[in-house]
Amino acid sequence: MDVVSYLRRHIRTVPDWPSPGVQFRDITPLLQDPRVFRVLIDQFVHRYMDPALRPDLVAGIDARGFILGAVIAFELGVGFVPIRKKGKLPFDTVEQSYELEYGSATVEIHTDALQRGQRVLLIDDLIATGGTMLAGKRLIEKLGGDVVEGAAIVDLPELGGSQLLRDGGLKLFTLVDYAGH
Repeated sequence: MDVVSYLRRHIRTVPDWPSPGVQFRDITPLLQDPRVFRVLIDQFVHRYMDPALRPDLVAGIDARGFILGAVIAFELGVGFVPIRKKGKLPFDTVEQSYELEYGSATVEIHTDALQRGQRVLLIDDLIATGGTMLAGKRLIEKLGGDVVEGAAIVDLPELGGSQLLRDGGLKLFTLVDYAGH
């Protein structure tokens, strides 16, 4: 089976959402079918079982990164850490702001989310402009963690995010590339 084509067939494209001209890549169909969801999760789990890439923790970015990250962490037998939008975590946090197309946003992580030197897999559903994932990387590093890799289902390389992340020193793993789309 060609896994990339199989997964791509289950990613819905929603034209003109959230604004005209945008081709939104909706991953929710990947989650709705248990067989497809299993194939998706297995791609990540098998990769990160490799001792060279195996993390001590998985950090998921708000919100779809929570879905993927929690399941992958469970399958790997490691802990899960949420990286949330500002104001959503109940304990002491560190924060990192990043630029959006129009304005800025901030994400946070609990100050006790990880121990210095722990290896962390950072995961989200897709890479567009790369700002959120770069902010997540910086948060983990502020706490002394080592980001093993940034991972996502979808890469939208024409938006420049994957190049920004690589230029920022983050190794990336993605499953479906929408270059030229």
